[in-house]
Amino acid sequence: MNKSVGYALLAGLAAVVVLISTAIFVGFGGDQSGPGSSPHKPRDPAAPAVSGQWVGTWSAAAAAAEPGTLDGYAGMSIRNVVHTSVGGSSARIQLSNLYGTRPLPVSHASIALAAAPSNPTAAAGSMRRLSFGGRPAVSIPAGGAVSSDPVRLNVPHDADLLVTTYSPSPSGPATYHPYARQTSYLARGDRAEDATGAAYTEQSPYWRYLTGVDVWSTEARGTVVAIGDSITDGITSTAGANHRWTDFLAARLRNEPGAPRYGVLNQGISGNRLLVNGSRFSPNNGPSVLSRLDRDALARTGVRAVVVEIGLNDLFKSPRQLDPQKIVAGMRQIVNEAHARGLRVTGSTLTPFGGHRGYSALLNSVRERVNHIIRSGSVYDEVVDFDKALRDPAAPVRLRPVYDSGDHLHPSDEGFRAMAEAVNLKHLARSAPASL
Repeated sequence: MNKSVGYALLAGLAAVVVLISTAIFVGFGGDQSGPGSSPHKPRDPAAPAVSGQWVGTWSAAAAAAEPGTLDGYAGMSIRNVVHTSVGGSSARIQLSNLYGTRPLPVSHASIALAAAPSNPTAAAGSMRRLSFGGRPAVSIPAGGAVSSDPVRLNVPHDADLLVTTYSPSPSGPATYHPYARQTSYLARGDRAEDATGAAYTEQSPYWRYLTGVDVWSTEARGTVVAIGDSITDGITSTAGANHRWTDFLAARLRNEPGAPRYGVLNQGISGNRLLVNGSRFSPNNGPSVLSRLDRDALARTGVRAVVVEIGLNDLFKSPRQLDPQKIVAGMRQIVNEAHARGLRVTGSTLTPFGGHRGYSALLNSVRERVNHIIRSGSVYDEVVDFDKALRDPAAPVRLRPVYDSGDHLHPSDEGFRAMAEAVNLKHLARSAPASL
């Protein structure tokens, strides 16, 4: 073999290697998990690493079917106003028809930055139309949910977003979250991409259909999900101020040196219980934490840690649960399910309610026995002592007056701040589940 033939063969082999390598890369899709990809496609482990990931920046639990909406919101645009915990360079949303009895048609949907807090007008140049599987419209089956395709949008942290949906025809009862503590808006006709808020003349205290917003972030490395009852829902926080305890926690995670950079998702439902489901048509109960744990917490985007605040309504509501061991067994079931996903759980003690109309010495004794077991370290991976953070040192069965919203059960804004301060951020950063 002469040199020229040898060089030709080597060159041919090199070209074949390049072609095979290119085919392998294309076959794996390169960066399938990037901002422009479908949220339904898992990232192949052989694909190149990317400098970012999807994390949850906002969420609300689907609580019930909205009363009086047997035909949904046909011919109406619903502009939900939501507040981000972390920012990113792209966004996508989740819509739910969990309590619908018919398919929910969404022919037009959009996302934008709000021009001002709690305002239905979009910031200049921020309006983006959303698609679903590459199509501009989607039909969500009864009981189902859907994620949008990602759109490029510079989403700031600690800012309001406008997420708008338009349904052209009747769809059955609307899936909603009733105690938003945030004003959203409705307009007649298809106004989904109206940048001005002029057509949005009807105000609403609810979030409808929208259950989550994710962002593509190069800073946040995961999401912490808080699941619980009205105390986590923030039912007595100042409307429009974003003063739930999860909002204060999000600020700590953004601003404190050494804090894990996590998005924060609030999955509280007012009236919620650990063990017993509420009626699908009740706006003040929701499915139990045990029944909704996977959907609302463990399966959320980028989840790295779970915080659980639940149990008081199991004491208050019929059928009352007065056996501390049964309550604690339910909490341990939460932990077991989280551990199966490789997640740690921080659980809270039950907070004081002396002076509330539902108070009795018997119920308080059950609460204190549950708290004793939680503090022993045999229930959760980590404990956040919300009881200790909120109680009045002079009367431990009651909330400290400055932390009391006035009903002797739910915290004030300052009480919610104290709850967030009680969370040990180092506990949220731990990755391996504990052996309990």
